[in-house]
Amino acid sequence: MTLQDALKAEVDGEVRFDAGSRAAYAHDSSNYRRPPVGVVVPHSVDAAAAAVAVCHRYRVPVLSRGGGTSLAGQCCNEAVVIDWSKYCNRLLSVDPDARTAVVEPGICLDDLNSQLSEHRLMVGPKPSTHDTCTIGGMIGNDSCGASAQAYGKMTDSVVRLEVLTYDGLRMWVGETSDAEYERIVAEGGRRAEIYRDLRALRDQNMALIRTRYPDIPRRVSGYSLDQLLPENGFHVGRALVGSESTLVTVLHAEISLVPVPDHQSLVVLGYDDIESAGDAVPEIAAYRPLALEGMDDYLLDLARMSHLASGTVLEEMPEGSGWLMVRFGGDTRAEADDKARALIEGTRDASPPPRCAFVHDPEEEERLWKVREAGLGATAYPPHHRDTHEGWEDAAVPPDRLGSYLRDFRSLIREYDYRPVTLYGHFGQGCVHTRIPFDLSDDEGVRRYRQFAIRAAELVSDYGGSLSGEHGDGQSRGELLPIMFGDDVVRLFRRTKRIFDPDERMNPGRVVDPLPINEYLDLHSYHPPEPSTHFSYPEDGGHFSHAAARCVGIGKCRSSSGGVMCPSYRATREEEHSTRGRARLLDEMMRGDVIDDGWRSEEVKDALDLCLACKGCRSECPVNVDMATYKAEFLSHHYAGRKRPMSHYSMGWLPVWARAAAVAPRLANTALNLPGLNRVVKRVGGIDQERQLPRFASERFTDWFRRRPRRTAGTPVVLFPDTFTNNFHPHIAQAAVRVLEAAGHRVVVPPRPVCCGLTWISTGQLDQAKKRLRRTAEMLEPALRAGVPVIGLEPSCTAVLRADAPELLPDDPLVPLLRETARTLAEVLDEEQATLGGPSPGASHGLVAGLDRDPVRALAQPHCHQHAIMGFDADARVLRRAGVDVEVLDAGCCGLAGNFGFESGHHEVSVTIAEQGVWPAVRDADDSTAILADGFSCRTQIEAGTDARPKHLAEILADLLPEGDEDSEGGERAKDADRSKDEQRAKDGQRRSGAERRA
Repeated sequence: MTLQDALKAEVDGEVRFDAGSRAAYAHDSSNYRRPPVGVVVPHSVDAAAAAVAVCHRYRVPVLSRGGGTSLAGQCCNEAVVIDWSKYCNRLLSVDPDARTAVVEPGICLDDLNSQLSEHRLMVGPKPSTHDTCTIGGMIGNDSCGASAQAYGKMTDSVVRLEVLTYDGLRMWVGETSDAEYERIVAEGGRRAEIYRDLRALRDQNMALIRTRYPDIPRRVSGYSLDQLLPENGFHVGRALVGSESTLVTVLHAEISLVPVPDHQSLVVLGYDDIESAGDAVPEIAAYRPLALEGMDDYLLDLARMSHLASGTVLEEMPEGSGWLMVRFGGDTRAEADDKARALIEGTRDASPPPRCAFVHDPEEEERLWKVREAGLGATAYPPHHRDTHEGWEDAAVPPDRLGSYLRDFRSLIREYDYRPVTLYGHFGQGCVHTRIPFDLSDDEGVRRYRQFAIRAAELVSDYGGSLSGEHGDGQSRGELLPIMFGDDVVRLFRRTKRIFDPDERMNPGRVVDPLPINEYLDLHSYHPPEPSTHFSYPEDGGHFSHAAARCVGIGKCRSSSGGVMCPSYRATREEEHSTRGRARLLDEMMRGDVIDDGWRSEEVKDALDLCLACKGCRSECPVNVDMATYKAEFLSHHYAGRKRPMSHYSMGWLPVWARAAAVAPRLANTALNLPGLNRVVKRVGGIDQERQLPRFASERFTDWFRRRPRRTAGTPVVLFPDTFTNNFHPHIAQAAVRVLEAAGHRVVVPPRPVCCGLTWISTGQLDQAKKRLRRTAEMLEPALRAGVPVIGLEPSCTAVLRADAPELLPDDPLVPLLRETARTLAEVLDEEQATLGGPSPGASHGLVAGLDRDPVRALAQPHCHQHAIMGFDADARVLRRAGVDVEVLDAGCCGLAGNFGFESGHHEVSVTIAEQGVWPAVRDADDSTAILADGFSCRTQIEAGTDARPKHLAEILADLLPEGDEDSEGGERAKDADRSKDEQRAKDGQRRSGAERRA
């Protein structure tokens, strides 16, 4: 029986040795690549223990993995990877009085803190990856984060651990009194042997451990043998924290908790440079803040260029080129603010005093804090500079020597010409983050990287610091540990390894007998042939190979709440169905090693199948991975010269079928919705049987517009008649006409059909998409050259004009004009400051509304493509000026996403996504609250699962206009009676279907 067969037979879980799974787990967030032997996703902690037992029998290495965000290479190895995050993620118990909790290792930090919030408790350490990292990973890595300034490292949070050795011993370990030690030894067996050997190691080397471990708050490198000292209670549990899965497998953890600060305040101190900010750290730390972070001007510039910092946030920053961000907490707002004011008053005597800013608005404070948290993403691909990498990104020195260290470290960077480099980090504890533009693609670049790392290690050691102050040793620093600790302490590490793992099968090559730092470097072996592509990939130098390798593994796509990405991961909890997992498969496809059939790969196709192409990752991924574009590119090559899925012909060619249906829309509706025939149509078209087919309007918007009287007065705007609005919801375009004319515009509609090509793009039929985009640009040429705004009502279509079109047709001279003139309705009204209460000062036009109307409340579900490309700020401002109190949902994708939710086999995932966010939010809304959803998909999905009748922005604004302000044809209020009846019947059927599913 093979290892794989044995695991499948004996482990209650998912056992995967396929190429796709191995590709998805071949990387972490480091410079290294090691495809695993296989992957086990256990259904329970006991199942994980069974997997280790099988691996022990077959003498195969084992590696535990949580969020997979390790930056030093400790989470990728040629081993059986145990992924704890999908199933072993429970909070088992909480003791609010003792402030402790028992958890499984796969629980995400933010999810755990959310569950603890009812007790007003939280985990102390909070890394920047708090929305994706797991407690098991934090224990393996001894995680810290900014909050470690107040609450310490993960070492300080561990009370006890239940661990499993490779040879099968399962035990709880923690602080060990002399009496407990004697009891354990008296019982005999493997546990007694481990404790006896650890005590002997400690007693024989007590002086060495006390003198060679740096006395600093951020020592993460090496094994924590100092926790075995008598003054630390011979704490075997804490001694295992930070051991990177090289000694034991953690099964459960009992951790201590801290109270959630009721109120926080933020002071930002500006200095002439980052080194001066470092000099000031001891003085500022004396005020005992919750966090004390440092940041230089280059990081702020990168945040601005990456759109991580808004103009409002930047205005809060005091003058300077280096800053300290100082956070205080208190039981009351006054207490937190008083601490901040005391700091500001105290710094007046400094020479020279820093410039100070006191951030009063909690929302602004949080946005500013996120700029610092997003450092890794902002610095990975600096515009107009070489890509940067980890390799020396988290060293720590005594805080009182930080300024001097920064000067010497910057000199070393200049010596190697590794510039520009940003310096930031947890300055209150002397931890400095940076990413350096190492050239890791050729032998000479790797040689220089290795030489620099040795010099940097020597510099840190001279300062009495730690090679790692947060990210661990992994492969990046394991080889350098003798420089920091000396050979004698490293021999103790080897002795510790043999006590717990005599077979040396636990994550081998890390900490003990480490691999050289220059072995298995990801980019050193990455020289794939460059394929010919449809998209131009301007942010990747025109290279798809660079785009495929763009992901740096931060894992923000694995968050369980908030933001847009990644909806399919949230529904499946599968690495392969996260943006990161898909990016890893595309990367491996380009390498041709694990995945060796290129564009024809079924593994890549399967991973991309559940990608909703929502484009959330384009804006929310810290390094702007654009999986929707990559999916379209892949599908175009995968199906080149081959038969496509039927959904590509039915929904991909929707604009063609819609034009045909316009000849006899009622007949088309009847034919498509007859029982029996309806099922046949769906089966032939690759459409899921659970979905109701959209109903064509009895009259298209363009036909309605053509027969209405022409308006000659006003500033011209072009209204783009997209397929969805024109053929299914023409009343929205009619409402937009009414709003625009009330704002003083003359609405122009193209005389012949235009199309953005969206449905062809989403199905990877890119030649067809380009053909239609060219035709559309030519049709609009007079308006484009005149600079007339082209207003899109369907967000996904507007996003194509703004983003996809320039990347599909980079050499077409009209496309840049199309991108510049394409606007949403809200953007046009916002730019002109149009209001529903009359014209704003300086505006030439205004929308006039009655002043005696009742307050209007709206709940908005922004379309994902709008979120990614245009944003919702203009909409919010327009609504606010119109007197609409709008709440913008942070519920993620609706789950329909164009053709995705209609395609056969996607319904369950689509509904799961909706139930995780938008459906509950809409159902909970007050009956008087308008549901705002500009996207056709969003409206369709909301109607499918709720009783709501969502509206477009144009409808809400039109409803606020005075009753008499209608055109001669009755305008938007002359709703299509057939549509109302037909859609109500379809909605009733959908509601019954949804109710049956929920029951």
